[in-house]
Amino acid sequence: MRFTTLSVVLATTPLSLAAPARNGGGHGHHGHKAPGLDDLAKEAGLLYFGTAIDNISLNNTKYLSIAHNTSDFGQITPSNGQKWMYIEPARNVFNYSMGDAIIKPAKKNGQMRRCHTFLWHNQLPDWLTKTNYTKTELIKILENHIKNEATHYKNDCYAWDVVNEAFNDDGTYRKDLWLDTIGPEYIPLAFKFARKYVGRETKLYYNDYGIERVNNKSLAVQAMVQKFLNEDIPIDGVGFQAHFTVGRAPTYDDLRNSMKLFTTKPLELEVALTELDVRIQLPGTEEKLKAQADVYGASVKACMDEEECVGVTVWDFWDPVSWVPDTFPGYGDACLWDKEYKRKPAYFKIAEVLSA
Repeated sequence: MRFTTLSVVLATTPLSLAAPARNGGGHGHHGHKAPGLDDLAKEAGLLYFGTAIDNISLNNTKYLSIAHNTSDFGQITPSNGQKWMYIEPARNVFNYSMGDAIIKPAKKNGQMRRCHTFLWHNQLPDWLTKTNYTKTELIKILENHIKNEATHYKNDCYAWDVVNEAFNDDGTYRKDLWLDTIGPEYIPLAFKFARKYVGRETKLYYNDYGIERVNNKSLAVQAMVQKFLNEDIPIDGVGFQAHFTVGRAPTYDDLRNSMKLFTTKPLELEVALTELDVRIQLPGTEEKLKAQADVYGASVKACMDEEECVGVTVWDFWDPVSWVPDTFPGYGDACLWDKEYKRKPAYFKIAEVLSA
């Protein structure tokens, strides 16, 4: 699963999802302009280098000019716009405006799309969480939701994160609405429903954080995938969210070893880094930014060196809109561009790794 030139990418990717041919032929160098991260990723054999975009940024023209610069970002993920609370705010009432606001411009711009997410324990509407549904009712609701959303975005997505974060760190199932009402079979059911309604070429992913080392959680995901394959449940890939902290991040070897749980026989799935960011304890210093750059570099190199790792997505690229400070008080500056829209050492480190 290694793609060495853009022409190969076009040959192996359905045209509706493929990256566009670049000006100046296969390698995407624009005149004398230095190649961006997506240009370099494709030359290194990856399918894409991408970013998540949130709806709060859509009225910021400076931000959008970076987000839609295909030299840096060949793929886009809506960080919130396709989540349940926005897509189905009332039962069987669907609103695609937030998802469309990110997917449509990316499509028009020739950027691939990773779609996120059909099923998660979080950001659910009250009508879902505040009613006691029976198992049969909730399965119907789940299928109806996936059917409607998948049909709306049919053939728009290179991949869908079908189920997000279903495990605890100790490898047990996360207790939530789905597990409590349906039981563990809600996960394979979601994948079956997804396969039934998404485009034929769309890859189905399980996505989680904390699986970037070989540990109880990653081994539990591996066991689940093995069971899927034994029972003919459709799954194509595993997404490593890769939300890291300077000083506590997995090493290159940690990541490679964990990826191998899924990419080698008998599973042989593809993998991707789906939400990469590297937070630092504030205030930032030159030293911390260098350490951050090293974590970004090692993470991207792990993907580049893993034959079945198809690409890297950063979880937004501009520090002021990162989710990190709200979620981890005292931490921040997790992205590749600083508040002045300047590229940080991490950007150049990634470029160096991809060029090597």
